[in-house]
Amino acid sequence: MTAPALVLVAHGTRSARGVEQVAALAEAVSAQVGTTRVAFVDVLGPSPSEVLRELDGPAVVVPAFLASGYHVHTDVPREVADSGHPDVRVTAALGPDRVLAAVLLQRLVETGWRPGDAVVLAAAGSSDPRALSDVRRSAALLAELVGGPVRIGYVATAQPRVPEVVGRLRGEGHRRIFVASYLLAHGLFHNRLGDAGADGVTEPLGVHPDLVQLLVSRYLTAAGAAAPQALRQALRVR
Repeated sequence: MTAPALVLVAHGTRSARGVEQVAALAEAVSAQVGTTRVAFVDVLGPSPSEVLRELDGPAVVVPAFLASGYHVHTDVPREVADSGHPDVRVTAALGPDRVLAAVLLQRLVETGWRPGDAVVLAAAGSSDPRALSDVRRSAALLAELVGGPVRIGYVATAQPRVPEVVGRLRGEGHRRIFVASYLLAHGLFHNRLGDAGADGVTEPLGVHPDLVQLLVSRYLTAAGAAAPQALRQALRVR
């Protein structure tokens, strides 16, 4: 039985650093599952349909999105259909997930956050209410870990915007405010967070070992019996 190739689908960015981070994430995943390809749904290529057309065997598409909005519900299924590939399985998006919340907490601590400091979860934003619901869930998961409220701010599309939320917290008397970048990689959206007026902005989720394992787990769940047996046993996926 041929193990399916993993197609990691990301948003896309003009930031060379961001593209390198996505490539490094795919490389780390490939070291565990085998053939892994990267595709993008916006800004640059290759598109998921282009990548799938180049694959002969079965494939598992993993949408590397932190909330399920238009790209997950519309773009990815359309690209899969357009590819004409006969054997494709699509996993759930990465977020919300407790693993991501734990990585966000680590990023906050690395940036200098201490218990009692205010936290703003900075998400890309979406006009899809399903995606906004996912972001609220992610904020709730992070709040459990930081032991206090987590406000939500958006970089684009949705309201309120991150600088507005930081300003409100200043007005409420918070002396130290940290922005948790709920973004996968560097790019225009992450760069904007530096002007939000916070005391610290975390790095994006990036190439974190736990994020790699989350991607692998998504793949294994979809691949099922076709996944490498040793890998399934190692991660206790049945």
